[in-house]
This record gives sequence, C-alpha cells and structure tokens, in this order.
Amino acid sequence: MRGFRWQLIAFVVSIVIFGMVAFFRLIDDAPQASPTQTPIPTSETPPLATSTPLPPTSIPTQQAVILETSQATNDVPTYREALVGQIQRLNPLLAPLNPVEEDITSLIFEGLVRINEYGEPVGRLAEDWIVSRDGLEYVFRLRQDVLWQDGMPFTANDVVYTMSLLSSHDFAGLREQGQFWRTVETQKLGTYLIRFRLAQPLASFPTALTIGMLPEHALRGTTASQLTSHLFNLTPIGTGAYQLEALRSSDGTTIDAVDLRIAPVYRQRGEGQGGFAIERIRFQLYDTYDAAVTALANSLVDGLAARNMNEREALTRLEGVNIYTEIEPTVGMLIYNWDEGDKRFFSDPRVRTGLQLGLNRVNPVESILLNRAVVADSPILFTSWAYDTSLQWTNPDPIRAQELFDTVLERSSASTEDSEEAPSFDFSILTLDDPLLTRLAQEIATQWSQYGINVNVEPVDDVTYQQRLLDAQFDMALVELQLRADPDVFAYWHNAQYPDGLNYGGTGDDRLSEILERARQESNGLNRVDLYRDFQQLFINRAIAIPLYYPLYTYAVSQQIDAVQLGYISQPSDRFRTIQDWQINAP
Repeated sequence: MRGFRWQLIAFVVSIVIFGMVAFFRLIDDAPQASPTQTPIPTSETPPLATSTPLPPTSIPTQQAVILETSQATNDVPTYREALVGQIQRLNPLLAPLNPVEEDITSLIFEGLVRINEYGEPVGRLAEDWIVSRDGLEYVFRLRQDVLWQDGMPFTANDVVYTMSLLSSHDFAGLREQGQFWRTVETQKLGTYLIRFRLAQPLASFPTALTIGMLPEHALRGTTASQLTSHLFNLTPIGTGAYQLEALRSSDGTTIDAVDLRIAPVYRQRGEGQGGFAIERIRFQLYDTYDAAVTALANSLVDGLAARNMNEREALTRLEGVNIYTEIEPTVGMLIYNWDEGDKRFFSDPRVRTGLQLGLNRVNPVESILLNRAVVADSPILFTSWAYDTSLQWTNPDPIRAQELFDTVLERSSASTEDSEEAPSFDFSILTLDDPLLTRLAQEIATQWSQYGINVNVEPVDDVTYQQRLLDAQFDMALVELQLRADPDVFAYWHNAQYPDGLNYGGTGDDRLSEILERARQESNGLNRVDLYRDFQQLFINRAIAIPLYYPLYTYAVSQQIDAVQLGYISQPSDRFRTIQDWQINAP
C-alpha cells in the first residue's frame, strides 16, 4: 500500500471536495418552503376582510422623491386617472390590501402569468410551463429578454426570493396568500427555470402566479417583516411597461398624485416596441368618490372607474365621457343555512326546491338593480370559459312550489301532532344595510309570503354582517361572492369548507363536493369544462342556492381617449390590459 499512498491521499481529497460542492449545491437549490396544509388558492380570496390593514409606513417621506405638483411637466402625452384613497406602499405583495395601490402596481410589476381577454392564464414573465402527470409539479421556463427597470436581468433568483417572502410566517399581506404559499415548495432548477411543488393537485395554480415579482438584487437580505417599512415601497423597481417617475404633493407631505412613465427597458422587449402612445399616466388621488366624479366632470382627469355597482349611476350621467361596461367578477347570491341545529329547515331539498320554484328572480333584479347588474343563472361568471351556455334556470312554478310546501307542512304536522305549536315556515334574510339590496330582499320576501311563509328582512351594518356570516348566525343571507379568473369555487360550496372556510351556510351536498374536488385537480381543460358543466346543472337541480345578479363594472373615460377596450375583468386593474393601444386625441 505504501506505493499507492499518494493516489489514496488524492482520492480522499477528491471525495472531500466533491462532498463539499454537493453540500453547498443542495443548500443553494433547497426548496424555500415545505407543504404544511391543504392549499388555498389565491382565487378564493373571500369577500370579507380577513387581514388587518398595515399601519402607515414609518419611512420618512423625504427619503422618497416627492415633488411639488406645480413641478409637473406637460410636454409628454399624459393620461390622468382619478383614484379614491391614499398610497403607502407600491409593492405588489402588499398592494392587495389597498385597491389604489393594486391599480398602480399592476402597471409597474409583472407576474409569471397574466389573464388574457378571455379569462385564460397565459405567460407573462414566463415563456411557458409544463405540469407533471400527477398534477403536483409545475415547471416554468422564464423569459430571457426581461430587464428590471434599473437594467438588471430578471432571473429565477427573483422568483425564489419573492416566494420566500410570501411563504414567510411574518408575511404582512393577505392572510390567505401567506397560508397558500406556505404549502408550496419553490426550487430553482436553472437561471431561467423554476419548479413549484404542490401539496395536492390544483388546476388553478397558474392564476396564483399573476402576483408581481420583486427584484432580489434590490431587496437582498430584506425579510418579510422588514418589507413593510422598506424604502423600496416608495421607490419601486419592476419589470412592467411603466415605471415610477414621481410622487407628487401639493403640501410637500401628503402624496396626492403618482406619475408613471413608460419604462425604457420595456421598450426593448418585443411587445414594447409598438404602441404606448400614452407615455405618462398620472394617478390623481382624491379623498371621496364625489370629489373624483367632480374632477372628471370638470376635465381635471380623463378617467374614473366605479368601485361598485352603486357608483355606476354618477358616471353614466356625465357628459363628454365614454362609458365602458363589463361584468364584475362577483355574483350576488341567496345562500341557505343548512345547519340550524334542531331546526335544519333548509337542509330539506323540498323546501329549497319550493323556494326556488316560487321565486321570479328576473323582475326584482331588473327593476331594482336596473342598469347596475344583470340576472345571474349560475354560481360561475357567464363570461368565464367554464360557464355552461346551455344552462337553463328553472322557470317559476307557483303550483308546484305550493305542493312542496304543503307536503313538508303535512309531514311536520304529523311529527308534531302532540305539540301545541303548529309548524310554520318562518325565517329571516340577512343583508347589508344598503337601500338597493334591502329593497331586493324585501321584494323576494313579498313573493314568498303568498305561500304562507313569514319572511323578515334583517339589514345590518357591515361589521355585524360580516361577523354573522362567519358565525353562521343567519337563516338565509344575501351575499356577494368574489370570483376570479379560474372558475374554482371550491371554497364556497365544498362541505369541508364549513365551519372554518367560506362555505358560510354549511352547504352539504356530497355529490356537489365530489365534482368540485375533481374539477380543481383536473389539469386537462376540456375535462374541467365537462366537470363544471355537471356542477352548474347539479347546482340547479338540487337547489343548492339562488343566484340573483352579476354587478356591472363601469369605467368612464374622456372622449379624447381612443381605442379603450375592456375584455374579461378578473380584477379592477384589468382595465389597463390594452393600454398599449390607447390614443390621446387633440382637444
């Protein structure tokens, strides 16, 4: 062995070096999070506020570039839009807490995926992606021609860093987003290759990646808890078509306008080399909606979007503007409380079917919500690719409805013949204390009263309303359920989502739940269409709930702005989807 001692020493050293290299490579490629619970897709953001608003930023605003409004130059084509509210953080991870910030950041930052005009997820910062056969792994190939607005290249490091913030237990954004991303492993496979591993199959996963990416090089070392007070929030760097030009103030302290300018690095990309006649976008901030409407009426701004269907009327009365209308990603619905303790009134399918057949939904919706909403026939948006165009809601049938009620009453009488209390159909409809919604609920109650049913309407304030929904303290409730680009409505109707999910009334149909489980796991689009068709038909046949209306989304724009088009609206910022084509006409 003495003659081989140098060879043995070299061999041992090689083994040590190889082990060290492998160890550090494993550290570099280690997943950023481990699955700890069932995934909750971001498309299931509830209509209730479940995250505490962030406190005002502690950053001295003097550190950011805040200019006097009078310093603004008007030598470039500028589109001016009114927003109602204030900004604190132009950060895509925190922006969902503030609709104003979400609108602005949508133009500065980009996600791996975007939603096209048909409601489908397509690549944005990602070239494409593939899905494993078991539906648990998604591998995304990133674009190699994207630069951050400071000239640095966009790579997989930025994706890994962004996901590490989202999955941190200190993440201060939407609670549902944090919970979801803590169930997803993120792994860098190469400079432009990233892999996500899910805890269970989730066909809607690509839509979760519409969230804007953050630049790792600009925030290196910043933790999730430090992110909320970082100067980056007022000096953002994104990959989007527009970059921050200036924060403007009339008093030197409060930001009342945000100027974005077309990003030079975006012009270098293929999609940025044409169009974008609007070089600057100025977001003017107002404290009230009325003030914003007045500004539009006086041509101080060029555009304003209604935040809900009740704000639509003020815009439609204005002169000198074009009104663009789409369907808001929301459905107004009457839901039942299936779990009322000993009563269990609505768990009886005959009662639900009787109420469904005994209601003419069209008349009250079209008269009370005239020019504010359209009648809904499905729990899925009718602009969605999953909507069943052959769907037929049941026509009112008063005779059959009365027969069903009489049958239930007779059986109830037989079971309580020794009781002094006669059976009756008495219940209340919980609704927000909104004049239009209260009128709608009262009209519905009046229709049902002809069948000997005593129905009360309970309009309550927003805080009380939300708490009673969460606590299932209602008989029937008029709710507005938020829908997203993907038609996955698992959170609202699956029996496992009660009592700790968004299935507020405890809907408990096993067949319906089975279809929803299969639909959210099926990666084949055609198969998903078939499953959601079955879901919608079963929803009607088993009288699960009563869809009432889809609110109208309204965008008013000056007649001097041409080529504005609205496609599928999955969130309000989608109104800027075609801004590349917009034109400003001379006054």
